[in-house]
Amino acid sequence: MTASNAETDQARATDDRHRAGDDDGYFGEPVAAEYDDPSSEMFTPAAIEPAADFLAGLAGEGRALELGVGTGRIALPLARRGVEVHGIDMSRAMVARMRAKEGGDAIGVTIGDFSSTRAETTDGDFSVAYLVFNTIMNLTSQDAQVDCFRNVAAHLAPGGTFVIEVGIPELRRLPPGQSVVPYHTSPTRWAFDVYDTATQATSSNYVEVVDGRGSYRSIPFRYVWPSELDLMARLAGMRLRERWAGWGREPFTGESTKHVSVWEKPAA
Repeated sequence: MTASNAETDQARATDDRHRAGDDDGYFGEPVAAEYDDPSSEMFTPAAIEPAADFLAGLAGEGRALELGVGTGRIALPLARRGVEVHGIDMSRAMVARMRAKEGGDAIGVTIGDFSSTRAETTDGDFSVAYLVFNTIMNLTSQDAQVDCFRNVAAHLAPGGTFVIEVGIPELRRLPPGQSVVPYHTSPTRWAFDVYDTATQATSSNYVEVVDGRGSYRSIPFRYVWPSELDLMARLAGMRLRERWAGWGREPFTGESTKHVSVWEKPAA
């Protein structure tokens, strides 16, 4: 994706087409309408409360910026802890769902691509910025991910922190010659990830049969390694402060399936 300027421009243009447009890209109303699934593990108190506590501790008396704020899964609990939260998101449909919730109107939101959009606020810099639940992978080129770090650094106050929660690529599940990892199968629904280990491109794919009629949906991502994120942070003038296997500060090891990493902008 970074072999030439022409390829870089093409990758960015593809990113823009995927995430922009009146239909909010891949996260328009059809996805927004089903996103807040109470049966999903990501909406349990065990998933939400430790994340909000972790981020509130980093915010202190300052403000927080969520990239990909969506329907407010984390922003609203964080705001209830007394933290002023602002968000950036491309999807108007997702943001409208947050606005309909109690406290949703108190979250300032700037519509745009979080890799490059500046938050529309005049209240000063942020103490913490964060990307949760693999959202960094929605940026489908390395350049866009690097741009995201630089955009965050521009938003942070000196000494501020940037937090990312993201999974470790499951390449250990790929035997030689295989590029597909299924993670849900049933008589009416199949879900699987497809990996390209040469480019780090991946996609989540969904096939569903309802009343005898099938549908197919594919969402592209770019997986990223912890060490690669550390280098992106250095390019943006930040350094790794801590890395954990989860929001409860569990130790990060070679067997961890995800990480919560914190990078810090120099205090001076």
